[in-house]
Amino acid sequence: MSSPSQIVSWFCTVLLVTMTWWYYPPPQAWPTSPVLNWDAAGYYLYLPAIFVHHDLRELNFRDQLLKEYAPTPSFYQAFRHEGSGNFVMKYPAGLALQELPSFLVAHALAKPLGFPADGFSPPYQLAVKLASLLVSVLSFWLVRRALLPRFGEWPTAITLLILLLGTNYIVYSGAGHAGMTHSWLFGWYAVLLLLTPSFYARPSFVKAVSIGAVIGLMTLTRPTEILAVLLPMLWGLNPTGVALRKRLAFWQRQWRLLLGAVLAGGVLVSIQPLYWHYASGDWIVYSYQEQGFNWVKPHLWDGIFSFRSGWLMYSPLMLTALVGFQPLRRQQPEAFWSILVFTVLFIYVTFAWNEWTYGGGLGQRAMIESYAVLAWPMAAALRWLLARPRWAAAYGVVAIVGCAYGYWLTQMSIPGGQGGLLAAGEMTRAYLWRILFRYQVPSETVLLLDSNAEFTGTARNTRVLWQQDFEQPAPGICGTPALLGNCSLALDSTHRQSTEWVIPARPGQFEWLRAYADARADQKEWDLNRMTQYVVRFRRGNDIVKARTIRFQRVLEPAWPRTLYFDVRPPKEEFDSISITFLYYGTTANLLLDNARLEAFDD
Repeated sequence: MSSPSQIVSWFCTVLLVTMTWWYYPPPQAWPTSPVLNWDAAGYYLYLPAIFVHHDLRELNFRDQLLKEYAPTPSFYQAFRHEGSGNFVMKYPAGLALQELPSFLVAHALAKPLGFPADGFSPPYQLAVKLASLLVSVLSFWLVRRALLPRFGEWPTAITLLILLLGTNYIVYSGAGHAGMTHSWLFGWYAVLLLLTPSFYARPSFVKAVSIGAVIGLMTLTRPTEILAVLLPMLWGLNPTGVALRKRLAFWQRQWRLLLGAVLAGGVLVSIQPLYWHYASGDWIVYSYQEQGFNWVKPHLWDGIFSFRSGWLMYSPLMLTALVGFQPLRRQQPEAFWSILVFTVLFIYVTFAWNEWTYGGGLGQRAMIESYAVLAWPMAAALRWLLARPRWAAAYGVVAIVGCAYGYWLTQMSIPGGQGGLLAAGEMTRAYLWRILFRYQVPSETVLLLDSNAEFTGTARNTRVLWQQDFEQPAPGICGTPALLGNCSLALDSTHRQSTEWVIPARPGQFEWLRAYADARADQKEWDLNRMTQYVVRFRRGNDIVKARTIRFQRVLEPAWPRTLYFDVRPPKEEFDSISITFLYYGTTANLLLDNARLEAFDD
């Protein structure tokens, strides 16, 4: 008879396979590059450069790649090296090395199947997808294998369910953004946590070399994964002199094993400087250019708790793992310090990165690989809870809601998902509450990403503070045919700012503001940075106390006039005036604005 953890492991397998099949585009509707796009294309680019185009320096195929497959609007996956003049890949080579077998299979089959053998045609996309799916499925079975003998059936089963349904894992698994590194690294952490305790129980050269190779490959995939070395190095240790002396004595006896592990890891890591030297002439190249770390002021609060892209905001059940370290210390003391030190440093390094949203996504994608490690304190916490029926029952309700929330978020963000409501890296409190557990919302809801405020009650004591029909705008910015009257506001590259209207106002005079305008555009504007802004500022003298910048073009469809509005709460600080202005940032959508007004009201 199947055990609970085995049943759950098969459930995870079936769900991953089903979602991969369900959300994968059919051949007759293939997007240009459904898997190998954005950063995923950058990690993969080594393979077509080497095996198809034989061009790892100049990347002369890049323009044709953008034209035929459009993995990104512009080519940012490599940069021109100043010294050599050659192109250098931005992303390290580790994932390409792991994708090599699936690439070779696709390369062999592409022409017989009637597709171009160019590295990006449908067989290659599908091969990468299936390879990532296989890794995702195996990873959950490996995590089960590590947890089951230590924590038991039900803690293991529930941990697997939470990792799959209650976090952002699926979005970056084989079922989601399959070309990214995270599910692969999750799998290697699972392997590492099987090898490490096995090595210390029965040391062998094969195990030592395997551990070194795993860490080397992970570091070659994402350099910050060098932190994985803490797991085997600190395993079984505690902060006492006796334990440290015993460990030093162990390595003095087993120095050959340590040397083998270092050499195995070093050989794999050396692939990157060898490539850099081949491409640029330099052994060390910082390929991330303007991006880097801020070690003094890491984005810990934003990265973990913010509505914008906070880890625990969008994977709240991972809090179970964080509170599980105390039971882990009692249940698996040999694992406690290594996992604790690794987790603390991993979180610190992850959020010390300046681009702490990591390009946007569901929660924090950079945390996903650590889930194979955090599964241990999570299982320890669940084992403690299950021994206390009342606590277990209460947590069961929380876990069910958390998994429903996690799965709904997955539907909102997975490629081809049902909702598509997640605004990666832009989320706000008001927007999240407005879309929560919904699959469709009015299009103007997206304005909450800018305003982060919404009044839903019955307005009282409404009065107009300011109104502008733009019939007498500044010279040169009269847009025709007007939405109303003879003239609408039409900013352009020579008239980038409207008049700034200032009205007196003070705290206590109203509880809410609502800013309106009629708007129309001939084309859809997709670039957020180019959208015209409707700006409301609360001022004290020349100082800006609070400002709201709204982009109505988020909502506008071509030639579809709309009356739009957004709500603003006044600041708690003192202010003496409110200013209204419109700013142009480069849109070519022929935007017209008219009949703007500002209303005050109470709730």
